[in-house]
Amino acid sequence: THFLLESEAKANELLALIEEAAAGDRSDFLTTILPFVKKQYETSESYKAVIDLIVAKAKELDFDVISGGERRDYFFSLMPAYLLGKPHLSIFKDGETYFSENVEEKAVKVGEGDLSGKVSLHIADLITEASSYTNAWIPSIRGTGASINDTIAVIDRLQGGEANLKAEGVNMYTFAKIELSLFDEGVEKGILTTAQRDMVAHFMENPIDYMKAFLTAHPDFIDEQIALGGKPKQRAEMAISRGYVPGRS
Repeated sequence: THFLLESEAKANELLALIEEAAAGDRSDFLTTILPFVKKQYETSESYKAVIDLIVAKAKELDFDVISGGERRDYFFSLMPAYLLGKPHLSIFKDGETYFSENVEEKAVKVGEGDLSGKVSLHIADLITEASSYTNAWIPSIRGTGASINDTIAVIDRLQGGEANLKAEGVNMYTFAKIELSLFDEGVEKGILTTAQRDMVAHFMENPIDYMKAFLTAHPDFIDEQIALGGKPKQRAEMAISRGYVPGRS
């Protein structure tokens, strides 16, 4: 989804800027990245088209605040907040939350109950199982005292995210779905092999079964990911805790 920007180089440049700003003074986080995304909105037709879709859908919903989570959510949450004149809640991986009444001004760190009575609309890049929502975004939003009824994402990977969000009382709206027909077309055009298409089909039909089969065939993979630290380690440990790794618990 981040390649909806002007180019891959621009997408990676924005990711680097987000990481740098998140590591610095977070009260200046949004004001640091806003000029970049505004420029992309002005120069990238694909990015502008997606942002305009998000804004149009957001106008149909009832909310007070737009929220986004580190990192790629900010590609799609900041510009709608700017265009709609809405406050923005920035949620970071370490659990910190910063509230910007105006995205062109400094943000303030918020804690438990500080946004009591507010309703947040969370905007994201894509939804898979919605684990980022259930593990981080929703608890962080509710921790500030705000509630969340709706979320908008660019892409739905059709891997159970909508049902998991519904269980949390959150309605999901997306603009594209990753369906098997897309990969069938790839085979027809010679972009993919039949074996690659079948591998994708296995994953889409039963992600857990696919993951277990992969980890059985690659027994060193989990330990290698843990050794990398950071997000790879977190994902590996999550796979173990969920019982996806044969012989590990």
